[in-house]
Amino acid sequence: MSADAMESRLQASTVARRALAGLNPVLESLLAGVLGLLVGALLMKIWGYDPWKAYHALFVGAYGDSYGLASSLARGTPLILTALTFSICVRAGMFNIGAEGQVYLGAMAAVTVGYFSLPPGLHLIVGLLFAIIAGAIWSLGPAILKITRGVHEVISTIMFNWISHFLCYYLVANVLVDPIRGEKTISVPRSARFPILMRGTDLSYSLFAAVAFALVIYFILWHTVTGYEVRAAGLSPTAARYGGISSKRTMLLGFILGGMGAGLAGACIVMGLPPTYAEFSGLPQISNLGFDGMAVAMVGRTHPIGILVAAVFFGGLTAGGRTMQITAGVPLEMVRVVEGVIVTAMAIPELVRLFRFVWRRSSSLFAFRRAR
Repeated sequence: MSADAMESRLQASTVARRALAGLNPVLESLLAGVLGLLVGALLMKIWGYDPWKAYHALFVGAYGDSYGLASSLARGTPLILTALTFSICVRAGMFNIGAEGQVYLGAMAAVTVGYFSLPPGLHLIVGLLFAIIAGAIWSLGPAILKITRGVHEVISTIMFNWISHFLCYYLVANVLVDPIRGEKTISVPRSARFPILMRGTDLSYSLFAAVAFALVIYFILWHTVTGYEVRAAGLSPTAARYGGISSKRTMLLGFILGGMGAGLAGACIVMGLPPTYAEFSGLPQISNLGFDGMAVAMVGRTHPIGILVAAVFFGGLTAGGRTMQITAGVPLEMVRVVEGVIVTAMAIPELVRLFRFVWRRSSSLFAFRRAR
């Protein structure tokens, strides 16, 4: 190969690398989504299903009419809040996996309003406050362990998830139990439920509560001094410390804000979606919301506005997956595989960014300690 040819090839590869490095995050997510759809189509084709018919059924069932759109929004509403729980702590430089346990406690706290008799509007507000406070209090355990003893938040939040899980089993079976039906808690009274937003669907006004919380978090993180300190401490703890920013305070704030979001998610489930109670058989309507929220946060690039879009997309996958089974004849197992492929593909860009960030921060912190 001649020198000119080698030089031209080198220039072309350099231009390609710069173009890929400069991709807009939205474009990155779109390309990753297209790749996930193609891989999912290939898997369905290999196993003898019609990809075009399946995807057509998926998107029509999720967004093709008002009922499908309402179902997608209803399924995505709690995911907005659990995704924010994870993303707030990521912006603060932590990996909070405790949304699952905080959702449980938020739901249990919201159910307790069934013991009070209050006017309709006030009853709803009290239930929301109970849930938000419960989620915030449950987040204090990992926060205190992190700040005072240096316990890694991944370990502590996983342990607190299990504690919350079995504590809620106890509450359902012994404290909040319905005296008529022992397999469930008391029901949330109508005066404490979110009104239905679209008649004939399960979409309630809880959607507005979730969107409002996302906008508040966006304002705090990007338009206040406190939010700047949180993001600065997450990007570079050493530089933030030299700038006079207290890392302990930003960690505590990140955990509390995240716990408030997760507690609100629990309230949106039992106060906004049927059934309006918690069951003893595994808390099915609450289970895995915290972990699904992590995937939503990754697809939304841990940004509140991106999370709003990603949550609607996730809700559409859940709502449209049923249509894939009925219309296209795709079994549930294959539907879950295809959904997992799409989600994984769309989450990869943000995962790569986070891994690079953690590696750079760990390397710089190690070099700083060696220099001292």
